Amino acid sequence: MTRGRDTFAHLERMRQEIDDLFDDVWARAGFPRRQRAGFRPRVDVYYCGETGEPSRAIVIAELPGIDVTGVNLEVRGRTLIISGERNPRDTEGRVYQQVEIEHGRFSREIALGTDVDAKQASATYEGGMLRIELPLLRPPSGTPRVSISDGGEDEA
Repeated sequence: MTRGRDTFAHLERMRQEIDDLFDDVWARAGFPRRQRAGFRPRVDVYYCGETGEPSRAIVIAELPGIDVTGVNLEVRGRTLIISGERNPRDTEGRVYQQVEIEHGRFSREIALGTDVDAKQASATYEGGMLRIELPLLRPPSGTPRVSISDGGEDEA
């Protein structure tokens, strides 16, 4: 299993290097550089509830080494946006052979499969994992009725 993960990590690094190369080519051709959101933390998203029917969405984001006071959570409709920054630790006096831990700004948009109550959401951070619980909004029960008004026009 580790070997497969290493392969994907190498492919991701290759993709980033190719993106950097094309960014340089486009910049030399006079096109503006595209803005990058930085790295993308990995997430798990699932739905659960006590009665067997889902009552909340759970999003777990892998964010080790993050100062959570700088993490922003925002809900726009059915999208959860997690953003922030991972700053490098004290690097003075160090000569690195290898650097794989990504630093800088990050942003991740997670599409949720249903409407959620953002006002009742909660988040906890433990062991490098950010856990966000979002209660689901239930559609109103019953059949909605639409009233019909009389046009009020008199026939002549």
